Amino acid sequence: MVAEEPLNPDARQKPRGPIGKAIGVRVIGTGSYVPQQVVTNEDLVALGCDSDWIVRRTGIRQRRKAAEDEATSDLAFEAASAAMLDAGVTADQIDLIIVATMTPDFPTPSVACELQRRLGAVAPAMDINAACAGFMYASITAAQFILAGNSRCALVVGADLMSRTVDPEDKKTYPLFGDAAGAAILVADDAGDPENPAGMIAYQLGSEGCGGEMLCIPGGGSRQPLTPAAHAAGDQFLRMDGRAVFKWAVRVFEESTQEVLAQAGLGIDQVDMILLHQANQRIIDSAVSDLHVPVERVFVNLDRYGNTSAASIPLALDEAIRGGQIRPGDLVLLCGFGAGLAWGTALWRW
Repeated sequence: MVAEEPLNPDARQKPRGPIGKAIGVRVIGTGSYVPQQVVTNEDLVALGCDSDWIVRRTGIRQRRKAAEDEATSDLAFEAASAAMLDAGVTADQIDLIIVATMTPDFPTPSVACELQRRLGAVAPAMDINAACAGFMYASITAAQFILAGNSRCALVVGADLMSRTVDPEDKKTYPLFGDAAGAAILVADDAGDPENPAGMIAYQLGSEGCGGEMLCIPGGGSRQPLTPAAHAAGDQFLRMDGRAVFKWAVRVFEESTQEVLAQAGLGIDQVDMILLHQANQRIIDSAVSDLHVPVERVFVNLDRYGNTSAASIPLALDEAIRGGQIRPGDLVLLCGFGAGLAWGTALWRW
């Protein structure tokens, strides 16, 4: 039995994690996909959920739910196809596939390998599980492959079917989550502007495993196999200490953002757009207010999709780009945070 550290994510004062940069890597295409079924707050009243409470406490008004015959790889395929079309690249040009997900189709094979097969790409493929911070981990990992010269065109996908992880009897957690996928194509920026090169001007990844119990699915792994008794106890469902996660997320966003901006030698007033993980409107409001960021520079689509875990940031990114809210040359701050506990923050020049 492995000894567990005390649950104390407030034990340290500043985020600890690698600070780096990935200048010379740019996003040339994005795509996203959400299932057709819309589940409104009013639809959840029959389950005992309070529609007004959901809006007041979270800002969520609706979310998407995958059909019974849809799996995570199905959503990932649609988002990846859209990103490839947007970038003007074909499957034979993709030489790396990374999928961020905590809801794979199977324990093995990976969603990334399923996606590689369906796309017809000839490329290494792997999953990354950093939950709601997954897309940040996946995109920063892909950037390292490109900078090292081991990839020229990387497909990065964030996809989760969170509706399969939540207990309908948990009235405070069940309304928060939805299903979606988002994708981006990353390439080397060979012909960039030497004065203002594109890419990640600065980034940070981090984790605080001491807070893992605050957001977890206890059953189904090697520590606690999903026996009939565990299934009857609901151990297959997500459990969350909402109050503790709220405090941690606000702190981590502010501190990691300051660390990343300091590394970049820039101020928050120079950032054109901020995309946080779409977990809760109150978290977003609290986090950006501490940094005195105008609301018009914070992108939000939480009200329409809820918390889509690893899909959250690429889904928001795709919508912001298509809506003209992110333009070439803009400084864009991305931040994902969630189970693990893990986070990733990156400042991009678009």
